[in-house]
Amino acid sequence: MTSTTTSKTGRRPSGHSAPGRKARSGATRPSGLPWILPAFVFVVGILYYCIGETGYLSTLDWDGVNPNPTPVGFDNYTKLFQDPIFYQAIWHTVVFFIVTFAAQTALGFGFAALLHSKIKLGTLYKVIVFTPVIIAPATMAPVFRQMFAADGQLNWFLDHIGLSFLSQPWLAQSSTAMPVIMFITVWNFTGLTFILYYAAMGQIDPEILEAARTDGASNFRTLISIVWPGVRGTTVALAMLGVIGALKTFDVPYLVTIGGPNYATEFLGTYIYRMSIPSAHVGYGAALSVMLLILALLGAIFVAVRANRKDGDTGV
Repeated sequence: MTSTTTSKTGRRPSGHSAPGRKARSGATRPSGLPWILPAFVFVVGILYYCIGETGYLSTLDWDGVNPNPTPVGFDNYTKLFQDPIFYQAIWHTVVFFIVTFAAQTALGFGFAALLHSKIKLGTLYKVIVFTPVIIAPATMAPVFRQMFAADGQLNWFLDHIGLSFLSQPWLAQSSTAMPVIMFITVWNFTGLTFILYYAAMGQIDPEILEAARTDGASNFRTLISIVWPGVRGTTVALAMLGVIGALKTFDVPYLVTIGGPNYATEFLGTYIYRMSIPSAHVGYGAALSVMLLILALLGAIFVAVRANRKDGDTGV
């Protein structure tokens, strides 16, 4: 009789490995470092280095050319918190985000719901809605600048349909310049919101929708009570992207109005450029950039925390 026996349950005593099976303790697993090293070098070596360098530049009084910048500590931040244009840019960002996010969400969700129904030429409509997303701002900006000019196509159209009293220099006055920028942004990015909502609606179980219709729920009721909660994760993601995008807004207001008139369309992005390049206050522009990063992170965290808290309250 051998010393190694099996129990009635067929298990071998502990401390003995099965025949033909290699002990796992002696096996060596390949390292995953080579796979993550390129991304690690990119993130740490470039992005984080740039953030650190920007933080360092924010403590200098430098014009971007002088080889001997003057250290000023936190004077740039003291100046920043006393700068009325900085607060004006933040206020513009808040209003811009609220209006554009609400409009893009309503339009994107509506288009997605409509194109999920049985509609002729649905593919053509998808292309039409999404096309503005792929148009470069540098290409569309001159078109909108001409369209909203005092002698542009919009005023010409209003004059020819008997609404000449509405004609005005849309981009040359503070009261209308910001709404024009919002309109262009909504036109430009609603297609992205539509595509994300359209994909999210495709993940909703059709049996749930069929059950709602069987119970007598109208299309509108089904849309509000089932479809809208079903795409809540997409709405949260779009809100986070919207907050960060609003804080980083630069191309459209700069190309269309250059932040004017009278700072009416000034955002943090355009103000950073204005101070860093034309005004040659690189240190102050770096301080504005650091604040932009902090505000973007705080905004994204706020949206995520609120979403998680609401999920916890509703038991989702």
